[in-house]
Formats: sequence, structure tokens, C-alpha cells
Amino acid sequence: MKQIELITKKDSYEFSKYSYPSRWGSYFYQLDSIFSLNPESVLEIGVGDRVIGSYIKNNTKVSYTCADVSSDLKPDVVASVTKLPFEDKSFDLTCAFEVLEHMPFEYFETALKELARVSKKYVIISLPHFGPSFQFLLKIPLLPKIEFSFKIPFAKKHIFNGRHYWEIGKKGYSVSKILSTLENQFIIKSHFVPFENQYHHFFILEKNE
Repeated sequence: MKQIELITKKDSYEFSKYSYPSRWGSYFYQLDSIFSLNPESVLEIGVGDRVIGSYIKNNTKVSYTCADVSSDLKPDVVASVTKLPFEDKSFDLTCAFEVLEHMPFEYFETALKELARVSKKYVIISLPHFGPSFQFLLKIPLLPKIEFSFKIPFAKKHIFNGRHYWEIGKKGYSVSKILSTLENQFIIKSHFVPFENQYHHFFILEKNE
């Protein structure tokens, strides 16, 4: 299988182009999911805007490494998630947030196998989840906040937009299909769509071995 080469230019992550409130909500869940598993070492696939890596390196004792196919982003290691240059079980945890949809779905399982191979135990990923959502939030003084949400099924054909080859919720990419693929490699500890960002679907995974 050929190594995937997907180049994302550095200016794609300029604040005015890339940042919005719900994305910062996702950053909380990315970090919270990582820290909930108490890793001593983390490999992140996809440099992005370096929010996650900067926080880990500047505020924790966790050993952090990042890999990306784009040398322009100056990752620690230039490599594709389909062919990582690390020994088996090199990291306590590997993660890829909003990354795997940037390659054709036929490479999804290969990427998962590589993430599992170089991890000792845990893998965390998030993927875009298309579709409208219903959200309800009620906050009355002196009472606990009430909030809940759910995605409304609205399957439509995905058209490649220059970035995403596929998204959960589009035709052919149901949640059940993604879960079934993940279960080939992992025990699914949990999966969820954060209230603060209804477009990102998180999966907390444990190696099935």
C-alpha cells in the first residue's frame, strides 16, 4: 500500500480561518480524554494549530511527540499515519483528532492498525459527524444545569471538498459502520459528540489484545 501524502499548508491554521468557539470546546475534550487515561507518553497525528501539543508540553510532564505528512508544519516527525516510523508499543497513547477523514475511507482501517501498533494500550480519535442536531440547555439560578443533544439523521452523499473524503452521517458512513470498523481493532470504551461541538464525534479506544 502506498504511503498517503496529504499536504495541509501552514496558513490553513490562521486564527481567522480556523478558530471558532466550538473548536475550542473540542480542545477541552481532546485534552480531557487524554488526561483521563493518565499516559506518560503521547503521539499525536496531525500538528494542526499546536494547541494540544503546546498545552501538554508546557503544563504537564507527559512526553509528547507529533507526526504529520506536511513538513511545512514542522512536526517532530514527518510521516503518514498509514506508515508510522516507530517501534511497536512506543507510546502509552496515540491520538488523531479530525485527521483520518482527510484520506479516502479505504485507508481508514490501515490507519487504525498503525495507531494501535505503536500504542501500548489506548487510542483516541475524533471524526467529523455531519448532520443537524437538536440541543437543549436550561440553566436556572441555584439549580443544576440541564443539557442534552442528539444528532438528527440526514444522510446525503458526500462530495469531496478538497479536504474531507468522507464524514460520519453521510451516505455510506453511518455511525454503526464506523463502530463496526473500530471493533475490528479495539474495545470501544466510550464514544460521544460534545454538547459544545456537534460536528466532532469522539471515540475512546482500548487495544483488543
